Amino acid sequence: MRREAHHVEKVIRVVESGSDAARSPLAASWRRSMEHHGLDPANDKAPYLIECSELARRRDELGRLLAMATPKLDELFALVGASGCGVLLTDATGIVLDLRCADADAATFRNWGLHPGADWSEAHEGTNGIGTCLAEKRRITIHREDHFFARNTALSCMDAPIFGADGHILAALDVSSARVDETEGFNRLLSNTVSQYAQVIENCHFRSSFPNARIIMAGPDGIDATALLAVDGDDLVIGATRTARRMFGLEPTGQIKPRPTVDLFGRDDGPTGFKKAERAAVVRALVRADGNVSQAARMLGIGRATLYRQMRRLGIER
Repeated sequence: MRREAHHVEKVIRVVESGSDAARSPLAASWRRSMEHHGLDPANDKAPYLIECSELARRRDELGRLLAMATPKLDELFALVGASGCGVLLTDATGIVLDLRCADADAATFRNWGLHPGADWSEAHEGTNGIGTCLAEKRRITIHREDHFFARNTALSCMDAPIFGADGHILAALDVSSARVDETEGFNRLLSNTVSQYAQVIENCHFRSSFPNARIIMAGPDGIDATALLAVDGDDLVIGATRTARRMFGLEPTGQIKPRPTVDLFGRDDGPTGFKKAERAAVVRALVRADGNVSQAARMLGIGRATLYRQMRRLGIER
């Protein structure tokens, strides 16, 4: 009880100090929790639980995401479940939609309010992994006394946001633990893992949002797996992940204006003119036909002699 009282006093003292809030993102979150959301760090009520019908509706809204995330949640839980951690997926408002935890830990997680239907938004639970991740739109670790409510200070929560194809935040991936031997060093490792899995889920969702498009990695030398572009059959960029939107100065949210792929990369070696486009089509057909002119001509729907003339005109050697 003394420990909880000390935590409450610390939160109030930091919130009342404007300088601390200006320097520390954690203090700024505590300030939001108390001053903007009107929460009391001494509140010991369990997290708010939505109705089952409302939970079902929210799960239906994110049905495609949940379907793709399910195997990744299972994989992540296989990695961290033995250490007493639970894996949770929430919607953009902080409502828990799915949970993975060991049977032996199920009662513990329910006691903490970490179960489907619980509202872990910052507006309801103050500073916490899920809510603060969604509020600040970034990966975050909230370790024990970082929490706003004193009743949550036994928890360690590692979270990463998942963005939709429209650039808006779609969900949060969370790994939580109440083990007393949880260290900050171990949490850093968990945080990296959570971030990687959140990115995999985000990429899968992006790809499924453009089923008929070609997906290309837009990062330098293809090393940034978070920068993806969706390109249609006319070589127009019709979709971009949040990272790619920032990289190329595209619309931050919503549907992007289609652009020629070559315009984004700033090169003139693409099919910018009819002749170059025609040449590219002939070269592709020849490559696909392993140099067989007759087969390439059939692919292009023209005669063999016509293709030979086109090759000479376009400067293409057999």
